[in-house]
Amino acid sequence: MSTTNKGHADYWRANLRLMFILLAIWFAVSFGAGILFADQLNSIRLFGFKLGFFFAQQGAIYVFVALIYFYAWRMNKIERDYDVHED
Repeated sequence: MSTTNKGHADYWRANLRLMFILLAIWFAVSFGAGILFADQLNSIRLFGFKLGFFFAQQGAIYVFVALIYFYAWRMNKIERDYDVHED
C-alpha cells in the first residue's frame, strides 16, 4: 500500500461517507417506504399490488441488491483513486 497518513485518512473518509449514504438510502427504503409511508403509497398500484405492500415485500429487496452492486462498483473506483486497489 503506497498511501500516506493523509491519503489513508482521506480513503477512509470517502469509504465511510459512501457507507453512511447507502445506509441512509437503505433505511429510507426499508423503514420509510415499507412502514412509515405505506398507507400513502398504497394509493398507488404497481403490477396490481398496492405500492406500500410491494415495497415491504419485494421492492426493498431489489433496492438492497442494487445498493450492494453500487457499493462494490464505487469502492473499486475509490480504491483506484487512492491507489489501494488489488491488481
